[in-house]
Amino acid sequence: MKRSASARWSGTVQAGSGTLTTQSGTLKETPYSFRSRFGDGKETNPEELLAAAHAGCFTMALSLFLSEAGFPPESILTRADLNFDPAALEITAIHLSLSAKVPGLEEGVFQTLAEKAKGGCPVSKVLKAAITLEAVLES
Repeated sequence: MKRSASARWSGTVQAGSGTLTTQSGTLKETPYSFRSRFGDGKETNPEELLAAAHAGCFTMALSLFLSEAGFPPESILTRADLNFDPAALEITAIHLSLSAKVPGLEEGVFQTLAEKAKGGCPVSKVLKAAITLEAVLES
C-alpha cells in the first residue's frame, strides 16, 4: 500500500509560499508558508500535520488494542504536542495527551495498552524524537 502527497513552492523560503495536496483530496492546494512554520501565519505547516498524523495513528492503534483485549472504547481523545527547534531544524519531542472512556477496563491494563499503542503505531515507529505519553482513563 502506498500513500502520497505533494508540495508546491514558489519564491524564496522566507518570502515565498506553497500548497500541499494529498492523494485523498482532503488537503487540496492547502496553503503553507515560512510564517506559519516559524511565526504567526494562519496557514498549516509540516510540524502541525505531523502532530495530527501522530495523534490519529496513535488513537487508531489504541482503539485496535483495546478492542482486541475485549474492551471496545466508547471514546478516545488524543492531543499531540510537537516540539520543533527552529535553530537546529529538528523535531525534538512529541507529547501525547490521552483521555479515554473504556467501560470495564482496569487502569493497569489501560496504561499497558496505551504504552503498546505509543510504540506500535506506524508514525511512532518512524520518528526519532522522544515520545512521551500521559494517559487518563475516564470513569
